[in-house]
Amino acid sequence: MAERMQFEYNVDGGNFTRAGFASSEIKKILKKLNVDIGIIKRTVVATYEGEVNIVAHAYSGTIYVDIDTERIRITLKDEGPGIPDIDQAMEEGYSTASSQVREMGFGAGMGLPNMKKNADEMQISSEVDKGTEVEIVMFLHNKE
Repeated sequence: MAERMQFEYNVDGGNFTRAGFASSEIKKILKKLNVDIGIIKRTVVATYEGEVNIVAHAYSGTIYVDIDTERIRITLKDEGPGIPDIDQAMEEGYSTASSQVREMGFGAGMGLPNMKKNADEMQISSEVDKGTEVEIVMFLHNKE
């Protein structure tokens, strides 16, 4: 593998037909790199949840992927309403999703908790009326 690989995906708010595109592209890349399947699954789940959050809550967003020999770092940045209370947003079942989003089967309030469960590290920063940034890190453990 090259020392470092970087990718970028744009995500449109409200476009549920494309939700999951970036996470499926990331899955293909990680498979080609022979990353451990368990790490791939956790990375894809965490990224998909973040991608759906951008689609459901923000106007637009970008997913940045940075892969090196030690880890996968995925940064999800959006322009949207922001998260006024991150601790509350991390509670399972808490959701600010609209009724339309819920009717489509999204917005159950499990996105951020699922991201945290699947990531080795996760950090969230958010500014109300500006947007949110979530960084997840997956460590690539050496296979013996």
